[in-house]
Amino acid sequence: MTAEVLILHTGGTIGMVPGPHGLAPAPGLRQRIEQQLGSSLQQLPGFDLLEIDPLIDSANITPAHWQQLAALLAEHWERYRGFIILHGTDTMAYSAAALAFMLGASERNVLFTGSQVPLGLPRSDAVAHLQAALQLAAGPRLRNVSLVFNNRLLNGSRLRKVSSQQFHAFDTPNAAPLAELNIRPQLYTERLLGEAIASRHPREAAALDFQPGAVAMLCLHPSMPPALYDAILADSNCKAVVLQSFGAGNVPSRDPAFDAFIKRAGARGKVVVNVTQCLQGGISPGTYAASAGLQDQGVLSGGDMTPEAAFCKLHWLLAGGRDTAAVIRDWSLNLSDERTI
Repeated sequence: MTAEVLILHTGGTIGMVPGPHGLAPAPGLRQRIEQQLGSSLQQLPGFDLLEIDPLIDSANITPAHWQQLAALLAEHWERYRGFIILHGTDTMAYSAAALAFMLGASERNVLFTGSQVPLGLPRSDAVAHLQAALQLAAGPRLRNVSLVFNNRLLNGSRLRKVSSQQFHAFDTPNAAPLAELNIRPQLYTERLLGEAIASRHPREAAALDFQPGAVAMLCLHPSMPPALYDAILADSNCKAVVLQSFGAGNVPSRDPAFDAFIKRAGARGKVVVNVTQCLQGGISPGTYAASAGLQDQGVLSGGDMTPEAAFCKLHWLLAGGRDTAAVIRDWSLNLSDERTI
């Protein structure tokens, strides 16, 4: 049987086995998949499996791994109908968003999945995720880089991990699911990326130059230590900052250190994007006096984007060689339905 799907095993809980220090990534996943899926494989699309060497716990993911994934996709792009990326849940939202920006309206189905309990252990959710992912990967073109998890298909550029303990581990708080994978699966085609979104070949993504440390995340809290601002400002490798503000985009407007940070960041050519810490909703610039003036100081609005998506979008823009002016110019582009317009 000719394989229609390539599974890329990067690591993560789905392929882990118990060891002396706890669960750890382990090779040989294909044999474990065949054992656990058993006779159901006869009704599923054929697949090949490629294991990243070394396998990695997703807590150790860096932008270099996103580029590695793009290179592997590019190498095998013409041979398969669809691709499944097995990934740890801790940083799944980051990697899915990164690939969503890299590929745009993807010409091939690219699906992420993983599990909360390793394949083969009692009460594992891995079998259902693998079965659903295989069927979708070999099915009609989806366009979105997506996540298959807990009987839903979710847009990769909208993901947040919302639970470390529940099977309902992921959600897209500001966007509806792309599909409900119940007894009769329902694909909401009107929610998929439209024709206006460009498609990008993974070889273009593989040629990008992702820079470690190019983007910082700064989560505001009461009584911020000024040393945090100073550290970001002093780092010449840091080109952009995702500012996680309060509520509808509010900041400590009476804090001279924060005000100085925003001004100095702009003067040093660092792009600052404002997103909310809240799980749902987005920022509303100018609604409150505590956020007034940020736009005048050059702070960009992230709307209802997730912090993960904002982080990855900035990385993607910078990896393309854009200078500060070009990043600011292209920030408003809707590249993968990452925000509500």
